[in-house]
Amino acid sequence: MKRKKKKARYSGIGGQAVLEGIMMKNKDRYSVAIRTPEGDIDVTVEEYESFSRSKTLTQVPFIRGVINFIDSLILGIRTLNYSASFYEEEQDTHKKDKILDRIFKDHAEKVLSTITVIISIAFAVGLFILLPYYLSRLLEKVIVSDTAIAILEGVLRVFIFVMYIILISCMKDIRRVFMYHGAEHKCINCIENGNPLTVENVRRSSREHKRCGTSFLFFVVFLSVILFIFIRVEEPVARVAIRILLIPVIASVSYEIIRLAGRTNNIFVRILSAPGMWLQRLTTREPDDTMIEVGIAAVDAVFDWKEYLSTGTDEL
Repeated sequence: MKRKKKKARYSGIGGQAVLEGIMMKNKDRYSVAIRTPEGDIDVTVEEYESFSRSKTLTQVPFIRGVINFIDSLILGIRTLNYSASFYEEEQDTHKKDKILDRIFKDHAEKVLSTITVIISIAFAVGLFILLPYYLSRLLEKVIVSDTAIAILEGVLRVFIFVMYIILISCMKDIRRVFMYHGAEHKCINCIENGNPLTVENVRRSSREHKRCGTSFLFFVVFLSVILFIFIRVEEPVARVAIRILLIPVIASVSYEIIRLAGRTNNIFVRILSAPGMWLQRLTTREPDDTMIEVGIAAVDAVFDWKEYLSTGTDEL
C-alpha cells in the first residue's frame, strides 16, 4: 500500500549558516550552535530586539520587509562574528576586543555591527545595482533603444549575481558554510513535513526551502530588472538615485512574496518560488551527519518541535 505524503506546515522558525555552525531564530529568541575545534557542540541562546523598537511597525505589510531585512543583516553579522571567534587566535581576539572597548566602551559590539552592515549594503548596491547600470551604459552608442539597454542591464545584473555565488562557492570555507546551510534547511523541512527531528529523518529531507534568503535575494534582483525596464528618467544622476532609492521598495515586495511562499503551497506560489529554489542548489550543499547534529542542537534550543508535531494544524 502506497504511503500517503504528509502536507507541510509552517513552523515560523528560520535560520542561517555561520562558520562551522547554524543559527536558528524563533520569534525573538535565537540560538547559535557551533562545532568547536575540539569537536563538541557549543550552544548559546539569546534574545534579539529589533532595531526598530516598535512591535507595531514589524507587523505592517511592506514596512516590515525593510525592518526584517535590516534585522537579518544585523543578526547575521553578529552571529557570524560570534562563530568566527571560536576559530580566531585567542591573542588576536583579545587585542581586537581591547581596542574596540577602549574606543567605543559598552557600545563596541553595536558600533561594529552597524559599520559592517553599512559596508555590506554599500558593497551589494555597488556590485549588483550600480555596476550593471554603468556596464550597460557603455553600449549606449551602439544600442539606441532604451528598452534594449534596460534589458541588457537586467541580464548583466542576473549574470553578475549568479557568477558571484558560483565564484564564492569555490572557496573551501564557503563550501562548508553552504553545507551547514543545507543542514539548516533540512532541519526545518524535516519538522515542517511532520517528521521527528532525528539525524536519519533530517538526512532524507530536502535542502531547498521557499523561505530561504537566497530566494529573497533572487526576487530582489528579478524585481529590480522588471522595475528598471519600465521606470525611465533622462538625467543620469537621477537614474542612479532612483535605483538606490527603490531598493527598500524592492526589498519590501520581495519579503512579502517570500512570506506568502512560506505559508502557501498552491501552483502559482510553486511556480513563483521555482527560480529561487533552483538557485539554492548553488548556495546549499549536502551536509554530513556531524553538521546535521549541529542543526538539530540549534533547533532544540529555541523550538519545541515535539509540541509542534503533536498540536500543529496549519497546513501549507
